[in-house]
Amino acid sequence: MTRAATAEAKMSADEISAARTSAEHNSFDTASFDYSIAAELFPTRSRKSRRSVMKYRRFARAADAIRFAVEELPSELLLGAYLEVDEKRFGSDGIRHLYESARYPLARRGKRARRPGRGN
Repeated sequence: MTRAATAEAKMSADEISAARTSAEHNSFDTASFDYSIAAELFPTRSRKSRRSVMKYRRFARAADAIRFAVEELPSELLLGAYLEVDEKRFGSDGIRHLYESARYPLARRGKRARRPGRGN
């Protein structure tokens, strides 16, 4: 078994999905992202609790889904969450990138609005 295969075998299904989703996001140009179309948010289960705090949720506008994910979801749920918009998936890093984009149409608010890596 290769080193990568061994590492992947040790990861949970949620972690694998998040890693693949993050990789898909890296090749996407946010300049063409449409914040006004419908979006689906799929948060993962909390690793601290056996009960999920929130399940699948559909939003009329992607901007609202992004705002909810960044500003409202607990950190442990955002970490493995993904957003699906127009058959494209965005992991937690992609969601944050869309939120921080100059093109994001809503006002940012709350302590979770900080840039990644700055002590969220």
